[in-house]
Amino acid sequence: MHYFPMELSFLFLFFVLLLSLLILIEVGVLGYAYQKMGVDRRYAYSILLLCLIGSYVNVPVYQLPPEVIHSAGRVVFYGVPYIVPMLTDVPGTVIAVNLGGALIPTLLAIYLIVKNRLFGDSLAAIAIVTVAVHLMAHPVRGVGIAVPFAIPPAVATVTALLLDRDRAPALAFIGGTLGTLIGADLLNIGRIQGLGAPVASIGGAGTFDGIFTTGMLAVLLAAIMAGKSRRRRKSPA
Repeated sequence: MHYFPMELSFLFLFFVLLLSLLILIEVGVLGYAYQKMGVDRRYAYSILLLCLIGSYVNVPVYQLPPEVIHSAGRVVFYGVPYIVPMLTDVPGTVIAVNLGGALIPTLLAIYLIVKNRLFGDSLAAIAIVTVAVHLMAHPVRGVGIAVPFAIPPAVATVTALLLDRDRAPALAFIGGTLGTLIGADLLNIGRIQGLGAPVASIGGAGTFDGIFTTGMLAVLLAAIMAGKSRRRRKSPA
């Protein structure tokens, strides 16, 4: 199933922000950002770009019982325009997994947990973000479950800084992505029936913007922490 979860204008804004971030990193303004996060700089921005492109791909895994489906249209939630896809011959809501908003971020989060040995702190960060996101999640007709896109990155960043400032970038990404997927999507599967959404995509419409923003803020946080580390090393004893 192929469709972008938001209007192209909003996705284009994300692409411009990502490109601006990458330019700053490549010219040295944000020098060691990726290393601070625990991902080689050669791969990190490629992963974020793949997440953006992968938001177009949804993998169907289940179909709910038949109901009245609202197919095709545009739904605005907290200023973010979401696309309701047009599907034919689909009597009930299709549960799908979004490639760029669920599969790729989950694999990267698991990698960061293992690489940085953040087992205990990761569980704490995921739990805190899960609770916060779950409280803010709203059922939206035609779309599924949606969360204000600023909530996941804000809660993830503050939580990561409180738990471990040195490894905050990785923690912010782990907590922000997995906490959002669990708190918004997985814990609300039972609320999807009756919303008339043709597709309820885990990590897709309603949560992708928050997950992707979390990824970008994690890289920014990594850059800030790396910059502070470099200044401390250069300062006289």
